[in-house]
Amino acid sequence: MSPRPLFTRRPPLGRLRRGWGALIMAGRHLRSLPILDRHHEDGDGTDLPAPWPLALVDERTKTIAHGHGPLFHRTFTVRAADTRRGAADVIGVLSRDLDRGAPPHVVTFARERGEPGRMLVGDEYRVYMPAPWDGPVRVLVRTETSFRLGTLDGHLEAGEIEFRAVDAGEGVVDFTIEVWSRAGDRAAELLYGRLGVGREVQAGLWVQFCLGAVALLEGRREGHVREITRRVPARELDGR
Repeated sequence: MSPRPLFTRRPPLGRLRRGWGALIMAGRHLRSLPILDRHHEDGDGTDLPAPWPLALVDERTKTIAHGHGPLFHRTFTVRAADTRRGAADVIGVLSRDLDRGAPPHVVTFARERGEPGRMLVGDEYRVYMPAPWDGPVRVLVRTETSFRLGTLDGHLEAGEIEFRAVDAGEGVVDFTIEVWSRAGDRAAELLYGRLGVGREVQAGLWVQFCLGAVALLEGRREGHVREITRRVPARELDGR
């Protein structure tokens, strides 16, 4: 299957709906700030993600080496208590349909390669966002309780993202989203690395996704959603 162009021909109404959805999500994100525990730290070479499996590297691969500016290593973690489902259950649900955890009307994960109803290494998705670009990704790792995606050519960012869950006790599950990302080009570096607009949009999306995971676990949030952001200077990434 040939990749879609960076600027797609999807109906404008679809983007308009996601545009309104983005405004709704922004409001939700502002309301969620009191339950968000945020920490910002200096990063270093230990924050780099694992390299791509060689079998998955091709001309469309877009690793952090293809990015611009600093690397932002971020984790978003929430604890769900009194759950009716376990770690493997929530990852299983998300691997079959990523939209189940995403804020409605904001982003959509469309499968472009692979069989519906399951997720395997090498499968590809396109993340439709309220913007004139879409985000193609490829599955790098898939386990019973986690999966990791890597960016492809045409994505606004360059990096990886991992979704994972851990059974932390009877009826207790810790759900985490871990992100390693750099701006995909010079223009994105201005919005993402310098002005921080892209990073805040990203934070709003993944905080809402964490809350969506709690709902899928059929439990209740215990404590705050914890965000840790570590900034790795570009000089630490030379030759990576």
